[in-house]
Amino acid sequence: MAEKETAAFLVDAYSDPAIVKVNGRVNFSNSGPLRDFFDRVIGSGQKRFIIDFRECTGMDSTFLGILAGVALELGKQDPPGRIILCRLGERNFELVKNLGLHRLMEVDPGEHSFKSDPSPLPGTRKEESHSEKARMILEAHENLVKADEENRSKFQDVISYLKNQVESH
Repeated sequence: MAEKETAAFLVDAYSDPAIVKVNGRVNFSNSGPLRDFFDRVIGSGQKRFIIDFRECTGMDSTFLGILAGVALELGKQDPPGRIILCRLGERNFELVKNLGLHRLMEVDPGEHSFKSDPSPLPGTRKEESHSEKARMILEAHENLVKADEENRSKFQDVISYLKNQVESH
């Protein structure tokens, strides 16, 4: 039986821009620590991020919705912050483009060199309840619709289902 692939995030919150390296497959079940990281460092004043996808083997809409939410939040700041996505690879670039996120974040098609040495982002966090996880996934998908109205038709069923889940708990 194949072992389930997990994600790891390497971060350097103290460089400018802050660096996030995504390793493995990222999805709704392992994106929470990264969401917490963004909340923490944006709260401390960081406005610029480079996200390196060289080792990313796949991502789901929840992860992309979290990134969209971060980009939307950074766009409200004065001056606006920004996210640069680098070394996406063909498949991940298609996912970003299909959701219209290339208009919200900068895509750097070149090879990026990093001067810092990111360290692992702890993957452990308090266990989320079913309703907390549903709320995070709902918010991520609502962010995708805010990022590009064309995403509404893609995710309307997911959003409706999750709203029912959140409201019933």
